[in-house]
Amino acid sequence: MAGRSIVAIGGSDAGISAALRARELDPDSEVTVVVADAYPNFSICGIPYYVSGEVSHWSDLAHRTLADLKATGMQVRTDTLATGIDVAGKRLAVRDADGRTQELPYDALIVGTGAVSVRPPIEGLTGPDALGPADGVHLLHSMGDTFQIMQTLAARHPKSAIVIGAGYIGLEMAEALTTRGLTVTQIEALPEVLPTVDAELGALVRAELDHHGVEVLTSTQVTAITRDASGQLLRVRATGPTGKTFTRGAELVLVVGVRPDTTLAAAAGARLGVRGAIEVDEYMRTSLPDVYAAGDCAATHHRLLGKTWLPLGTTAHKQGRIAGENALGGHRWFAGSLGTQVVKVFDLVAARTGLRDHEAAAADRGWSPATTASRPDDHKAYYPGATPIAIRVTGDTESGLLLGAQLVGRRSAEVSKRVDTYATALFHAMPVDALSELDLSYTPPLGSPWDAVQVAAQAWMTEHHLDVQVLRLPSADARIQL
Repeated sequence: MAGRSIVAIGGSDAGISAALRARELDPDSEVTVVVADAYPNFSICGIPYYVSGEVSHWSDLAHRTLADLKATGMQVRTDTLATGIDVAGKRLAVRDADGRTQELPYDALIVGTGAVSVRPPIEGLTGPDALGPADGVHLLHSMGDTFQIMQTLAARHPKSAIVIGAGYIGLEMAEALTTRGLTVTQIEALPEVLPTVDAELGALVRAELDHHGVEVLTSTQVTAITRDASGQLLRVRATGPTGKTFTRGAELVLVVGVRPDTTLAAAAGARLGVRGAIEVDEYMRTSLPDVYAAGDCAATHHRLLGKTWLPLGTTAHKQGRIAGENALGGHRWFAGSLGTQVVKVFDLVAARTGLRDHEAAAADRGWSPATTASRPDDHKAYYPGATPIAIRVTGDTESGLLLGAQLVGRRSAEVSKRVDTYATALFHAMPVDALSELDLSYTPPLGSPWDAVQVAAQAWMTEHHLDVQVLRLPSADARIQL
């Protein structure tokens, strides 16, 4: 549908991907992106590496410059806040940095408002007297948050920090602050760090943190953050696994965690779904006519679970691209996510895709899941530098279907690429045993005739004594006719 007027709200992965796709498909379309801050198309995932100093300048985090974006023909309105959606009139109300208001007409609207930081119910974080950046207490999700942290580091020269939360961003920030020379304590309410993988693998990540001097406190609930009389030291009060209350002092406190930012869409009447995210169908359509949503603000279709919420950059890019195409009248659908994720913690890399044992059991799909652990080397042992990769493969013992995989190994072990092999197999609904048939590359410095992903799959088959011929799925029976 040529010449349509498309408005995208949000200048991060989903909004920019949608705008780029619309301009790519229809150069006659009028595409406007409304960005709340001055930093469109910046890599939020790269923030820890700017804080650490590994990325030398904040501008290097831009996927594209503002000039690059405008060169595509789109309009980019920075420092402009979307304040309301007139669904019936098909207009978006906005307010610029000077307080001027305007209504932007649209044929299709794409909501890519992303996520916002969560303030957990901790004394000192909520209420009118809540501590903030001026006190050395920081949240982290935007470039604005990043500049505030950097200002604290430059002005106060803190020697110690406490990171509350040990998920992906929390771990990356613990590494970043340690790299900058701070003494870091990491506090996690759950029993192990990186709770998106099994505890046995989380323990390997904890050991890496310990090795680099990070104090790790798990099964520990933070109850209060206060500032001492001097104003220079923050006190974090927490309850440990034994029920004993204690305090830790630090000059900087970082609280990580996000939720979907759905205020604007909800006020317009959009239906919300899992975890409070905007409900969308496979075409990224919301319940509102001609309004699409994509990225961290929207629900995610998981190929094994159905509807869920997965705030991932990879998902946001895909969903945004689909929303941009369909806003022009297209009919492309989102094929779904598998929750494939990877994180580097010092010299260790942890990754997962698909489902863990308990997730598969709770999915109510009739599966009988089981997980097998193995530790194959990343390449042939006779070539120097071989290291083991801890791999946990989850499959259905009734059908032999692959359900998920988790990996932890050294940075040199190509963990991120190996989890991608499992992700590809999951995408195509392969049985565990079919991984052994994949024609993977091999040279002694980089792998083995049976790659580590195949060795782990074979260990799963061996442990569960499955009849391969019975379990073979129809898609795996196909053979190339020579």
